[in-house]
Amino acid sequence: MRSTQELCILGVMSGTSLDGIDLAIVRFLKNKPVDHKLIHSKTIPYPKQWLDRLSKVDRLSPTDSSALDAEYTLFLGETITDYLCQHADQHIDFISSHGHTIMHQPERGVTHQIGNLPALASITQRPVVCDFRKADVALGGQGAPLVPGGERDLFSSYAACVNLGGFANITLLDRDQPIAFDICAVNTVLNALAKQLDRDFDVNGLIAKSGQLLPDLQNALDQLPFYKKHPPKSLGVEWIDEFLAPILSSVKEEKIADVMHTYCVHIAKQIGQCLPLKGNILFSGGGCYHRFLMDQISAHSTASIVLPPKAIIEYKEAIVFAYLGLLRWENKPNCLASVTGAKNDHSSGNIFFPQ
Repeated sequence: MRSTQELCILGVMSGTSLDGIDLAIVRFLKNKPVDHKLIHSKTIPYPKQWLDRLSKVDRLSPTDSSALDAEYTLFLGETITDYLCQHADQHIDFISSHGHTIMHQPERGVTHQIGNLPALASITQRPVVCDFRKADVALGGQGAPLVPGGERDLFSSYAACVNLGGFANITLLDRDQPIAFDICAVNTVLNALAKQLDRDFDVNGLIAKSGQLLPDLQNALDQLPFYKKHPPKSLGVEWIDEFLAPILSSVKEEKIADVMHTYCVHIAKQIGQCLPLKGNILFSGGGCYHRFLMDQISAHSTASIVLPPKAIIEYKEAIVFAYLGLLRWENKPNCLASVTGAKNDHSSGNIFFPQ
């Protein structure tokens, strides 16, 4: 019999790298939620039709975006329901879901994550906490990154946390108030390059390792204005399309392996410039499996890089979103002004109940 002093939450995350929907059942103690336990986790790969649709969201009209939102909410709800049916022995108190970002332009006061409609609660027949970014943008913040609100409590023993997903982001924890920001694009670019070779991704970074450095390309990448901006700052696929894609497309005659090699060196340099000089740095996200990239990052770091167990590498963000949902459920701050630049810390996210 489950203790009344526990809450069991399903954290749900879909990132820009389109690997799939990450699901994590996490148990928290009500009086000490930082002592959490991951009960089960799984990634549900996107069917091809959804991969195709989500990779083209930047071309949608507002009407088409609304239609996609409704359809994705239904798809997400059915995916979650199927997963929970497989784990019917776990009593899920509520679901905490990030949704999938199709637009993020905080400088214009706009951010949109699909899959966050009230219907999600009715489809899953569970209370849902979702749509975490909009309230922060309305308060003048970037609406991202969101995970520092959880990393501050769940991973406080580290000097910093770095996630290597579609984008790289860092949370600096070695100070009174966490500071966090997006660093650069990672898997969104590396996977797109791998697809030019008819591969979903570069297994272990072997292709990138086989390539040669292109100094002119690296120099052009390193000069991108975003890297000179001070935080708070965040990135979206729009930034890739506007600033990064033209640089990468200018070297079409070069070998893809050389471009991948150079881009990994570029990523490592940008991350290295952001890392604390000492302490343990927790890395997570799919990029941790890219051995060449990790070797390059290690070469740019004087701190100790820590690769945690596989469950944390792959599901840390889903775990954190379960915790962010818990904070919202209890109306406690889960979004930090020191991170996003909002007017104040606040408890962000909508709460929907089944109808």
